[in-house]
Amino acid sequence: MTSSRAAEVQIPDTALAREATELIRDTTSELIYHHSRRVYFFGSLQGRNRGLAFDPELLYIGAMFHDVGLNEEFHASGRRFEVDGAEEARRFLQAHDVPADGIRRVWTAIALHTTPGIPAFMEPEVALVTAGVEYDVLGIGYDDIPEADRAAIVALHPRPDFKRRILAAFTEGVRPKPETTFGNVKADVLARFVPGFERGDFVDTVLGSPWKE
Repeated sequence: MTSSRAAEVQIPDTALAREATELIRDTTSELIYHHSRRVYFFGSLQGRNRGLAFDPELLYIGAMFHDVGLNEEFHASGRRFEVDGAEEARRFLQAHDVPADGIRRVWTAIALHTTPGIPAFMEPEVALVTAGVEYDVLGIGYDDIPEADRAAIVALHPRPDFKRRILAAFTEGVRPKPETTFGNVKADVLARFVPGFERGDFVDTVLGSPWKE
């Protein structure tokens, strides 16, 4: 990278990070691999903007595993894809004897990365996985990162036709378990792209509960 601020953000040079990189590259699509790496870079830069002290290795693992739950092997899990990804990260970290607090932070970061309004008030690694996702997918805080830094990261990890392709990946990952979209943003995805999908309604669920009043 030629941009000074972006160049300061490095992938952690550890065995854990290298194994995570290889695993995600081998088990996910090119779309998800490049997106996940951008999430780490954008999350790191937002962390610097916010003056947060974070563990780069934990942030990297959270970023790299955050969309693993969209993989085909989880289509029949019956769980939110975020939880599937968090559980995969937990298994990976436990196999490498990472301390329990680090595992908890990574698990929480992945599980909450599509739940806006909460991660920003939690540990830095949790906050910054979401910040990286929101930046890359939604453009939230777009001007917080200078154009040169943004361009350097996208040059390293391109995003051709990203908006359409990531929405397609969300659709395919969640379509087989529509019940997991109740109360979260993926209901918007299925409502737009899956004919016949009926969104769950919180008010109807309350009024239709078995309680008499």
